[in-house]
Amino acid sequence: MSGYAVASREDDPVHTVRTIARIAQMLIELRDEYVARPRPDILSQIEQRLDDLLAQREDLRQRIANSARSEE
Repeated sequence: MSGYAVASREDDPVHTVRTIARIAQMLIELRDEYVARPRPDILSQIEQRLDDLLAQREDLRQRIANSARSEE
């Protein structure tokens, strides 16, 4: 067993939450890389991951709203 529960629906927020966690892990790795060797390209990658997080926030908001509607 992989340790992950299978989501019950495709629009289940768990998919978005997992993606957010992967992006957060990438940011931690980029931070460590930047601290070790500060380079402008790493800063650009950090900025891109932050943009990705903002997109995931919007996706999560939609999934929360869809989930609330389906429970009514």
